Amino acid sequence: MLATDRPAVPDCEIFCRVVDNLGDIGVCWRLARDLATRGLGVRLWVDGWATLVGLCPPAADGACVAGVELRRWTEPFPDAVPARLVIEAFACDVPPRHLEAMAAREPKPAWLNLEYLSAEDWVAGCHGMASPHPRLPLTKRFFFPGFVPGTGGLVQESGLVDARRAFQADPAARAALFAALGVAPAPDALVVSLFAYGHGQLAGLLDAWAAGPRPVCLLVPEGRMADALATACGRSALAPGEGLQRGALDIRVLPFTDQDGYDRLLWACDLNFVRGEDSFVRAQWAARALVWQIYRQQEDAHHVKLDAFMARYTAGLDADVAAALRRFWRAWNEVAETEGGAPETPAACWPAFAAALPRLAAHAREWSAELEALPDLAQALAKFLEPAVKC
Repeated sequence: MLATDRPAVPDCEIFCRVVDNLGDIGVCWRLARDLATRGLGVRLWVDGWATLVGLCPPAADGACVAGVELRRWTEPFPDAVPARLVIEAFACDVPPRHLEAMAAREPKPAWLNLEYLSAEDWVAGCHGMASPHPRLPLTKRFFFPGFVPGTGGLVQESGLVDARRAFQADPAARAALFAALGVAPAPDALVVSLFAYGHGQLAGLLDAWAAGPRPVCLLVPEGRMADALATACGRSALAPGEGLQRGALDIRVLPFTDQDGYDRLLWACDLNFVRGEDSFVRAQWAARALVWQIYRQQEDAHHVKLDAFMARYTAGLDADVAAALRRFWRAWNEVAETEGGAPETPAACWPAFAAALPRLAAHAREWSAELEALPDLAQALAKFLEPAVKC
């Protein structure tokens, strides 16, 4: 939906640099749309315009899409009156020219840095910490999304969980989605979506699925993983709409979809492989079993974050089920089980993980319900920054 009736000075503006393809912009676009549906005027500054228009209808600089004013983040930075709430996503740094404009405005805008998501224990203690600017009369606060009270919560649009429940309670809706995608899973098939950064042991996992006792219908969005699958299968390429049958494994490449379409895909599958932050959170709202590939960081800092989430996510699970999840997730992330050891292969860890899937499916529903009870990210923003913003 295009519109041009948003206020000249929005309530909120979000600054986003496109760092890793769809990751940062995926979070920012979801948050911007969510805030707009709650009645706020929202402006989104993006430096990677081509990536943005892959997620939403093509638009010109300054156009309004889904209630969000879209602006190119260019150099030199254009003149713009700052919003009442200024969010720099993932430490991208507000341009100096805009900071000067913020300092000149009365009252001063609320200013925060939206941090990356983490389940580490220290997050709640750092949420909301202040950082005065060394020169200007401005104070930035650090805003941490999270999984527990005392953090900023997760992006959860109004009606999201109700829509997911209605979809999953309606077999016809699932069948219609698959039909629209040109997919016809066998009645007893394990339907798996695969979205990842790539994996050196992918071919071995495909072999395990192909030789396994249960049919596996593997749905892969076009792009990096479709190319990796083609290579693993000895093909030069696999285009959207193409498929490949290998024993019990049926591979289907899907065309790129928007965020709402991706949500429905996650709702429809039995197991979702996801990566980074945005698809990771959406898989949790899907209330389906999942496998997370965390974004790699220098000096293996991501290992700590992976372990922190697994510890929180598996709390209360039977020991054998929790162990199967940890073992497979660590193998998928190429993390060794022992100090100085070599990582296990996903194929070797698959049988135990597959056996645990019925319990993990029930746990995913329980986990989603726990998250639903927490304030969502937009609500936390409103409460944290009152009276600058009211939702």
